[in-house]
Amino acid sequence: MAKLTTYRRRKIRQVPILVVEDNADQWLIIRATLSKCFPEVAPVWSNTAAHAITYMKTHVDDVDKLPRMILLDLYLPRREDGLALLEFIKDHNFYRKPPVIVLSSSQDEEDIAMAYSLNVATYIVKPVTYHDWVNCFFAFQRYWWGIVTLPLRLQ
Repeated sequence: MAKLTTYRRRKIRQVPILVVEDNADQWLIIRATLSKCFPEVAPVWSNTAAHAITYMKTHVDDVDKLPRMILLDLYLPRREDGLALLEFIKDHNFYRKPPVIVLSSSQDEEDIAMAYSLNVATYIVKPVTYHDWVNCFFAFQRYWWGIVTLPLRLQ
């Protein structure tokens, strides 16, 4: 009698990414979509720019907890808050290493230009439907984890 092969899911060491999003409903959608499309990451939620800065400062010496990527809503709830966080990241050499990806509902050309002037890696307009979120994050995962080489150690 042939032996049935069972596959054990190998435990994947997840790497942290910081999600800076002030809207709890949006956070739940992002977390669920990341879990489905991007199982390699452990999203860490921050709902204010000040909390995000505190998180980064607290974990600057702990490579395992320092975010490898930052997903940032530009409006926290004001644009000035998101821009202040981008300025903080830009002004500190160590914090510039993780790529910053802006996820914003804004399609305003001024917002996009300002974000890129502060060295964001990518500006993504937030998808509307859950299906669009899933498609976006599958492409996002393929690009950022499959093609790009990130500056910080991932494993």
